Amino acid sequence: MNFFKFIPILFLMILWPNESFARDIFGGFFLEPAITYELGDSKISYPSPLSNSTGDIQGFGVGGRVGLHLADILFFGLDGRYSMPRFKDSSVNYESSSTAWNWGPVIGVQMPDLGLRGWGTAVVGGEIDPEASGSFDARFADATGFRLGVGFRVMSFSLNLEYQQLDYGDAILEQAGPFTPGTNFDSVDLENRSWIASVSFPLEF
Repeated sequence: MNFFKFIPILFLMILWPNESFARDIFGGFFLEPAITYELGDSKISYPSPLSNSTGDIQGFGVGGRVGLHLADILFFGLDGRYSMPRFKDSSVNYESSSTAWNWGPVIGVQMPDLGLRGWGTAVVGGEIDPEASGSFDARFADATGFRLGVGFRVMSFSLNLEYQQLDYGDAILEQAGPFTPGTNFDSVDLENRSWIASVSFPLEF
């Protein structure tokens, strides 16, 4: 008889009755709403006769993470953001308010005793939709990229700083000179690189 195969079973029999140990190991659910401020730049490649351009994206937003945590050290789930940044673009003198959203899976680690935290999000969807400015109106969709963050948790809130890199692979020119309204350009790319400061409120269940 192979005694070693019974070791895991024996281990569980000893520890399972200890409810506090089981709770600490297996963790539970978490919810983390946040208030964000984004400061970033952008680069857009337009079709002819429009020229490529640069600009910036900045403004306030909200966000949230929801998922599971393990032993208060590892957490994973979904990360979603919604913001209303100011959108500026140089080539067509485009400046307007906009709405933006994105989402993706997130995984992170934290040190409960010190309050230090770190995480990464793989953005798999999203768009930014600036309002019309003059004779130009565009919407950028199919966002992909990543977001990396660090934070410091104090009591019931966390101070965070993130770096975000997104590429929007689809553009809908709803109004742009000679182009037909609603024209879709798969070849138009919007690249966004931003720093995001936030205050979040981790809740564990």
